[in-house]
Amino acid sequence: MLPEFDNTQIAFEYRSDKELKHARFLFSSMGSPTLTNLGIKMTKLALSLHLPVKSIIKSTLFDHFCGGETMEDAAKTAALLGKYGIGTILDYGVEGKESESDFDKAVPEFIKAIQYAATSKNIPFISLKITGFAYFALLEKIHSGTQLTDDEQAAWKRVHDRIDKICRSAADNNIMVLVDAEESWIQKPVDELTDVMMSRYNKNKVIVFNTFQLYRHDRLVFLQQSYETAKTKDYLLGAKLVRGAYMEKERKRASELGYQSPIQPNKEATDKDYDAATLFCLQHLDGLSLFIGTHNEASCLKAAKYMIDHNIPANTEKVYFSQLYGMSDNVSFNLAHEGYHVAKYLPYGPVKDVIPYLMRRAQENTSVAGQTGRELSLITKEIKRRGI
Repeated sequence: MLPEFDNTQIAFEYRSDKELKHARFLFSSMGSPTLTNLGIKMTKLALSLHLPVKSIIKSTLFDHFCGGETMEDAAKTAALLGKYGIGTILDYGVEGKESESDFDKAVPEFIKAIQYAATSKNIPFISLKITGFAYFALLEKIHSGTQLTDDEQAAWKRVHDRIDKICRSAADNNIMVLVDAEESWIQKPVDELTDVMMSRYNKNKVIVFNTFQLYRHDRLVFLQQSYETAKTKDYLLGAKLVRGAYMEKERKRASELGYQSPIQPNKEATDKDYDAATLFCLQHLDGLSLFIGTHNEASCLKAAKYMIDHNIPANTEKVYFSQLYGMSDNVSFNLAHEGYHVAKYLPYGPVKDVIPYLMRRAQENTSVAGQTGRELSLITKEIKRRGI
């Protein structure tokens, strides 16, 4: 059956009255762009001055959007979600690091997460960002096609080895790996490295997924090309579809440097390509697995309807729907209630390391038209239903 995304009883069954009221306060605050931007600036300033703001961040954004500071904390949240048929994507909150020791230290954390996930049937995925294992400047240089020095080539090999070690552990433990997309000007080496991992580990089942940001006007074609490449080289494609996360930054850079923006001209074009990409994947499940990462209710309904109309079982292992923890519970829990595979992105890690992620969530809820209002109206509806 098609899910009913207005059913708030199912959507928020796992939330206590106190948590719902906290969520109402949070989304009410994020509804103000002025307040949100001021809060972000003050947080950055406080952190730069080493002021004790960790407890404030932890009790507001962190508690709502993250699973905890340790994997053990995240595991408790994952167990709670599992009671309602929701899977979990463990996402160790490390990105934008700039030292070899930090890159190396991240590897055992991810392997630890994989090994834990293997003991729990409701944690089918881990997520990683290549910027957690490589210098941004190195990725930028590779993307531009500039010749690397001997030291840079050695550094790139170390990046390759780190990611391979994680993917090999994932394959050994039958856990899937979602490789996040990055900014367009470092995406090429990310795609190439992920293709290597898919060709190595996606022989009989999809273990590694690449991410396709459909707010870029070239990604639908790239998805189709990626499918053909996988077919030619005899491996399965892992296709994680998202709209995208760096729109303002991308447009600003393109304007400043005087090149054509990679971003779609408008939201309608993004929606059109996203739904076309989803349809393409649903039509080619013999050669790929699909991960539908979106908060867009219309896109989720279209995908679910296509599956019903074409007799694709809701619980097929080849299709997952996903939303971020702390957002769009009406989508996640109602899809799961109808038997579809759903997994929530669950970031965890030290508060200071997760702050870049939290800043993006706050900005996203402010900038995405209607997102905060929709969340707030559903939370308010459930609070009224409960009479609290």
